[in-house]
Amino acid sequence: MSLLMYLTMLATYIVVGTLIAVVSRRLGIRTVQDYYVAGYRLSGFLASMTYAATTYSAFMMIGLVGLSYATGVGALGFELAYFVATLTFLALFSKKVWSMARKRKWVSPAEMLSDLYGSKILGIIVSLIYLVALVPYISAQLIGIGRLLEGIGGYEYYVYGVLLGSIIIFAWTFIAGIWSVATTDTYQGLWMIIASLAYIAWLYLILYPSANVNLAEVFRELGSKKLLGLSDFWALHVFLAFTIPWVFFAVTNPQVVQRLYMPRDEKALFKMISLFALFGFSYTIIVTLVGLGARGLTEAGVLDYIEVRDLVTPILLGKIHSALAAFIFTSIVAAAVSTADSIILTVASTMSKDLYMKLSRRPSERKALTIGYLTIASLVIITVCIALTKPGFIVEMSVLSSVILLPLAPVTIAAWITFKVRNKEMKLTAITSLALGTIVSLYVAIIYGPKKAFIMTWYGLPISFWTLIVTTVLILIGYLVVKMKT
Repeated sequence: MSLLMYLTMLATYIVVGTLIAVVSRRLGIRTVQDYYVAGYRLSGFLASMTYAATTYSAFMMIGLVGLSYATGVGALGFELAYFVATLTFLALFSKKVWSMARKRKWVSPAEMLSDLYGSKILGIIVSLIYLVALVPYISAQLIGIGRLLEGIGGYEYYVYGVLLGSIIIFAWTFIAGIWSVATTDTYQGLWMIIASLAYIAWLYLILYPSANVNLAEVFRELGSKKLLGLSDFWALHVFLAFTIPWVFFAVTNPQVVQRLYMPRDEKALFKMISLFALFGFSYTIIVTLVGLGARGLTEAGVLDYIEVRDLVTPILLGKIHSALAAFIFTSIVAAAVSTADSIILTVASTMSKDLYMKLSRRPSERKALTIGYLTIASLVIITVCIALTKPGFIVEMSVLSSVILLPLAPVTIAAWITFKVRNKEMKLTAITSLALGTIVSLYVAIIYGPKKAFIMTWYGLPISFWTLIVTTVLILIGYLVVKMKT
């Protein structure tokens, strides 16, 4: 009965989402701009929901719940650091980026950097970095869906979950590009926030009382184990390793940068930021409290200790009424699908716009879209193969992508500050900075794997710290040299 309920809810979600995606095609897909950035005409509400649903993925309801369970409230500090940094970057740069995107007709963030630095080669390098760096993040979404089904029916269901997620992701991205992604993101975002509210209400208002667990005593126990502060897990180098790549997420991850191009006017842009802030803060607090509440049940003896932290939510779902569990389960599938859709579509836009359109002697809109479709299919196949190997926890896989993308932070911020960088010296500096930072990040990831890559240290500080420092210094030197010559 329980499995039937899960499958029924999931089927309902898929059918409704597919209908939304199909209907959204009527909004018009005539050009590359229509397919990838909605012709710069998203409403404030659609823009906010696609920004939120793209940002908050399986990382939250599976990854962050599990991290909070295992390591305590330090996980909240790590995630809030991202949230505050994102709002800061949006306040400082979003209007300028939005305005320039419309004037210059940018489609991809790689195209933006290529234009601002006046370098076709830089755009190609950035496109290739996206292609490599975002594979772990997409894979993390499929891992999340697989873990959910594994919690319901065993290991073989993990495989079914990965395959099912890949089919939904491919179909909804393919049908109408950003229009289907944005409209289904809105549908999925609403499902996510409603389910999270139901989840936390059930945990604290139903499960705790029914298990005769005193909430105050549980939280005192959590405090005595340092789970309401910085636990032993959150040593300084570990906190920095998690936080440094994450605070630059809004600058380095192309799927969120690209969303700054899409609002139809300044009012829509402001509404996008405001509603995202409300969604993001609420969702983060709810998810962290769910993880702490689950750990409280373990401390009270209601739950055995859960060694594999990505299984905290799947195990909790087994204790909920099947209808509510199916609703929450589907919301997590929605979060994973929305993020993967957005990343794959953004990477496809870089392949179409920054490789094919820039390198072809006779580019055409039709061929560019075909290149995009092939990129979407290829990425889905690659990430399915990776997800089936279970290479790491969802949090680590997600942050690893941001570590590899981190060298883009100083390059992008410098371009956003000036919007006038068009000289050979800065081109070479930007290329050198990106190449050096990316090579180091990839080397560490390949040698140590996703579980260790981003927390290993040099002289007591994580690799991400040194990557950020070196790339920033190179950009500053290049800027000073140019300024002295002008």
